[in-house]
Amino acid sequence: QVQLAESGGGLVQAGGSLRLSCAASARTFSTYAMGWFRQAPGKERRFVADISWSGDSTYYADSVKGRFTISRDNAKNRMYLQMNSLKLEDTAVYYCAAGQKRSVYNYWGQGTQVTVSS
Repeated sequence: QVQLAESGGGLVQAGGSLRLSCAASARTFSTYAMGWFRQAPGKERRFVADISWSGDSTYYADSVKGRFTISRDNAKNRMYLQMNSLKLEDTAVYYCAAGQKRSVYNYWGQGTQVTVSS
């Protein structure tokens, strides 16, 4: 069982930056693939980025490529999402997820709200 907790969300102006953090409870955190997803009001949850268990492989949605950076620190049981050049359309609840392999996520956090204002 893995418990996940996101933090770092908030209100930011367009063009600004935020860094999200995901803390994981599992002692075997380093064996899990991790991902970030987001859900805007009235829309389905969508993939943002993911990272392999080792951290040496990452993948991004086209909408955030070049602006967002996913990373992890296995020694601290944490994953991060650095978000730069934020746009109004980045406004959403952001969720972190963990799974035994990428694209199959079994565990989810409660989410953290990111609001980008003009």
